[in-house]
Amino acid sequence: MSNLKYSIGIDVSKKDFHCCLSVIDTEQSVKVKSTHKFTNSTWGFKLLIEWVRRNRKEDLQVFCVMEATGVYHEQLAWYLHDKDFSISILLPNKAKKYLQANGAKSKNDKIDARGLAQIGAEKKLDLWIPPSRKLYNLRSCTRQHQSLSEMHSAINNQLEAITHSQFQSKDIIRQMKKTMRLLEQQINEMDKIIEEIVKEDEVLNFHYKNISEIKGIAMLSFAVIAAETNGFVLFKDAGSLVSYAGYDVVENQSGNHVGRTKISKKGNSRIRRILHMPALCAVREDQPQFKNLYQRVYKRTGIKMKGYVAVQKKLLVMAYYLWRKKMKYQADFDYSEKIIAPEKSEATHDKIPEGRFH
Repeated sequence: MSNLKYSIGIDVSKKDFHCCLSVIDTEQSVKVKSTHKFTNSTWGFKLLIEWVRRNRKEDLQVFCVMEATGVYHEQLAWYLHDKDFSISILLPNKAKKYLQANGAKSKNDKIDARGLAQIGAEKKLDLWIPPSRKLYNLRSCTRQHQSLSEMHSAINNQLEAITHSQFQSKDIIRQMKKTMRLLEQQINEMDKIIEEIVKEDEVLNFHYKNISEIKGIAMLSFAVIAAETNGFVLFKDAGSLVSYAGYDVVENQSGNHVGRTKISKKGNSRIRRILHMPALCAVREDQPQFKNLYQRVYKRTGIKMKGYVAVQKKLLVMAYYLWRKKMKYQADFDYSEKIIAPEKSEATHDKIPEGRFH
């Protein structure tokens, strides 16, 4: 009996992270070799590397598994990637369901780390590919734009409520209007920054010109899609992209019971949010690829929103198709052929020579 690989489960929080080093053998038995807690800092990252070296008794490949915990896991993930570790980052709900299926009833940081190590040992997980710094910067800008827009909408709703109330404070109204003007100024600034990032990059600008031919896909919606998908580099096919965005269909049916069929929404909500208005525009502009789809779904379900959600999904898949094939959208083109993606994407990466795609 021999061992196959090491797996390190890492449960990350703001201040620290718990690690569990496990190994799996040829009989599929997972054994815990060591556990430890480190501070979520550069010093803690260095201590983690030393801890792995001390406890790695065999020359086997080491896989690191962690959950996507907001932004707290990102520094550690980048550090381990620079040290040539194989890393997989799971959505929290996937890790939770896996552990529950294996009988886990309690939950704490140490238990979670051990469960993540078990997942990494037993399953073949997709490796994490970090975004290029340019796409990472673009993602930060689009998320800041969304935050500013949400704050503007919240204050606008509050102002609307105050102006229709029985007793109104002129000081509060004046202050809220001032805040709204400031937010509008910052939103306009972010629009310009996002446009500069896209147009100054050869690859992003090339794909923007192709994809923006779809009526409804403007600069902001393109930027969000490109940034949140890392230039589609993580996706081998359109199905995995649909699942990542939460557009995959979930059925609720067993025997004679037939429940509601709906999309999972277990994915990137920022993509679904930004595609809402483009879907309305795509249908309203009477583009046959999207107009016909909307009418079919609406006729079958009688629910307009289901038709628009179907259009959102098609817009995302269409953007993926155009990006992979390096094609410009044509409203009268027959897109009914099966989408087959090449092995490599056309995302922006830092180490690519100028003027070349990869």
